[in-house]
Amino acid sequence: MKIKDIKIGKVSTPLKKPFKTALREVKTAEEIVIKVETDTCEIGFGSAPPTAVITGDIEASIEGAIKGIIKPKLVGMDIDNIEDIMSVLNGSMIKNTSAKAAVDMAIYDLFGKKYNIPLYKFFGGFRNSITTDITISVNSPEEMAQDSIEAVNAGFSILKTKVGTDVYKDIERVKAIREAVGKNITIRVDANQGWKPKEAVRIIRRFEDMGLGIELVEQPVKYWDLEGLKFVTDNVATDILADEAVFGPFEAMKLIQLRAADLINIKLMKCGGLYNAAKICAIAETMGIECMMGCMLEGKIGITAAASFTGGKKNITKADLDTVNLMAEDPVIGGAKFEGDKVILLDEPGLGVKDVIGWQEI
Repeated sequence: MKIKDIKIGKVSTPLKKPFKTALREVKTAEEIVIKVETDTCEIGFGSAPPTAVITGDIEASIEGAIKGIIKPKLVGMDIDNIEDIMSVLNGSMIKNTSAKAAVDMAIYDLFGKKYNIPLYKFFGGFRNSITTDITISVNSPEEMAQDSIEAVNAGFSILKTKVGTDVYKDIERVKAIREAVGKNITIRVDANQGWKPKEAVRIIRRFEDMGLGIELVEQPVKYWDLEGLKFVTDNVATDILADEAVFGPFEAMKLIQLRAADLINIKLMKCGGLYNAAKICAIAETMGIECMMGCMLEGKIGITAAASFTGGKKNITKADLDTVNLMAEDPVIGGAKFEGDKVILLDEPGLGVKDVIGWQEI
């Protein structure tokens, strides 16, 4: 089975509610969806949502990277030789991690299809059902409390609360959510780089003093400020999760050497796909650091890929794979199933994706 062509298209999917963080607001999820075609007429699916404020990737750059650089290097290569394909893919250019991730997952999809194995089993087969949190967008305390109640009523037991736009109001936001949902619901707080180190320590200690029972705080400071991140980690009792501070294996090694965070959030769009996600997970596990599997605003293709990796790995103990639940419709035929807060992986070859309704080639 050899790579014959890579076709690029896009899909636009409206969200149920605007997705708001300290970095951006999104009303419609725009996603690049690729099809890697082979000489045996099999198709591998991959996807990448442009996320300029985090990865620096936009639609045009993803398209240009795949068409102009990646595709010419991969056409003719044999799917059996994943190691060589990944070496060429990752060495084709620096950065451009979203473009690489889309191609990476399509290659693994093809490998699974060729050998009739679901990717969660290929990556270890640890579980086929994953519990995900759901994101509560940053808004007024009252609106966030109401959104949290709705999420709990929909079957979610873990809330990922977006904050970071106002250091004074953030405490009120989290307090309102805890009062609304009670003590048995898990709350994670994501500041999306919105605080300064001393602010973060002050706010997190306040959470602790108020007994709000926060499970973890994600990326409280700027992505480049590892010293600031370490300062926060060293001065609070709550676990600190590194997100934007860790793109690939190199950053993971540096962060662990510094003991700058308690946990690492792996995202395919940051690290360039499943190949590098496996490296980060292995490094973290070796050093006793547990991981979360996160996402940008991927549709079902990207979420199925991330969930498949999560299903395979014991060291990924937390999941933030909720974006399909945030979308008003699902154009993907096949892939994982979503039931309440569960992402269920089926025993279909590869990703199990069959087609994408509304896919428009570009």
